[in-house]
Amino acid sequence: MFNEALRDLSKPQLLNLIEAIKKSQGMAVADLARELEMSYMGVKQHCQKLETMGYLKTWRVPRSGVGRPEILYKLTSKCDGLFPQPGSELILNVLEGMQQFFGESSPEKIFLNHFEKLRSKWSVTINKGESLVEKATRLADLRDKSGCFSRCKYDVDYGFRIEEYHNPLYDLFRKYPNLIKLEIRMMEQLLGSKVNRQEVEMAKGGTMVIYQIGTLG
Repeated sequence: MFNEALRDLSKPQLLNLIEAIKKSQGMAVADLARELEMSYMGVKQHCQKLETMGYLKTWRVPRSGVGRPEILYKLTSKCDGLFPQPGSELILNVLEGMQQFFGESSPEKIFLNHFEKLRSKWSVTINKGESLVEKATRLADLRDKSGCFSRCKYDVDYGFRIEEYHNPLYDLFRKYPNLIKLEIRMMEQLLGSKVNRQEVEMAKGGTMVIYQIGTLG
């Protein structure tokens, strides 16, 4: 998710830790240690350091039955700057102005052009994939590099999909939901497969977007 320059200038353990918490919206030290394959004390020290710096905060969750509450670490608003933002307020104001002067459909026309250019650019890389799985993996990687926090995932219950935990256009999609259809159509054209989009409210807060890939090639 993080760009190459940021990784070069930062401790990879801290960025990996922040990425893990971003995906889960809250994790205990023991769970972080298992996922990152680090020692419990090592992870705890990193979490305490990031909490002191203002990037993490603790959240206590009561356990079922007896025992002390479980302590989870969550990201604070200070982490927002680590994840790409396009200046949503500015873009929304511009789009509203376009609607006022050029008609209700003008924002869709602008983004239709945007997604078409993106499709043309990304198709060069994605078409090198020999299977749908490889194409979807390449698409997730391109989206991740463009600012979406993306990864491919497969399991028996839900099949093959792209999961996203961050999208710079999310505020625009909420204001102009028809733009979602344009994005999905672009993805379907790139993959040559049906794509179903679903927003999932995570139990510990935050929203995950799932792009379910219709068929496997």
